[in-house]
Amino acid sequence: MLTSEQLKTVRKIHIRTSHLVSDLFAGQYQSAFKGQGMEFAEVRQYFPGDDVRTIDWNVTARTGIPHVKRFIEERELTVMLLVDASASTRFGTVSQLKSTMAAEMAAVFAFSAITNNDKVGLVMFSSEVELALPPKKGTRHVLRVIREVLSFQSQQRGTHIAAALEHLNHVSKRRAVVFLISDLLDPSAALALKIASRRHDVIAIVLDDPRELTLPNVGLIALQDAETAERVLIDTGDRQVRHEFAQRAQTARRERERMLHRATVDAIVVRTDQPYVEALLRFFRKREHRQ
Repeated sequence: MLTSEQLKTVRKIHIRTSHLVSDLFAGQYQSAFKGQGMEFAEVRQYFPGDDVRTIDWNVTARTGIPHVKRFIEERELTVMLLVDASASTRFGTVSQLKSTMAAEMAAVFAFSAITNNDKVGLVMFSSEVELALPPKKGTRHVLRVIREVLSFQSQQRGTHIAAALEHLNHVSKRRAVVFLISDLLDPSAALALKIASRRHDVIAIVLDDPRELTLPNVGLIALQDAETAERVLIDTGDRQVRHEFAQRAQTARRERERMLHRATVDAIVVRTDQPYVEALLRFFRKREHRQ
């Protein structure tokens, strides 16, 4: 059951993201993911009247008989939202929690999908898959997706991205567009990401908060790891401590970038203290130019 505050947030996200989709992302999504609007069906023998541009020269050379590639109009896409519900996403130091930003990201892609008559499914995960909604169309379904992401209370603290990707590969037999919304604090996900990206179009929406990158000078503070509950006391008044924290954060993020690059997974980095619109537009434009 949603609290009155969560219901207000759902309404705000619905209004804001639906306007963004209709005003800014309307054509961008289709250009980025629909491709040429055709998908390969089969190779068959050439018949007079066939477009010579569709001749499959490899098959023709192998058989000695002209063959053409046949295409059919691209069917609707299936969009899967894999949303991290681990303890580390319930963190935010500026204007919102990473989990709230995750809900807004999910809403943007879900509304973009249904606007283009695509289906949307949801997987909520932590150290295991905890909730799965099968792909469906319609605004009512998208609003349920947003409500689930906002209100979901995980029973686990840790993160196991591979579990979500393995579940996806098990239930989604055809190629899907997959938005993995997470802070990606799970270096063990490398192999699972590689395997998933061979079967699906995987895009990582990486959630960051500024206090995970640098520490303010506020004296002695106690820090607790959200996923292991380990606590440490550090002196942020010490310049060397702040420098080492920033260095470790940068190293972790470079390793994350390398992991995604090796898996051929595109990434959109969004921060809880910055607008995300420009980052999404850059991604859509990059995708459009790649088509």
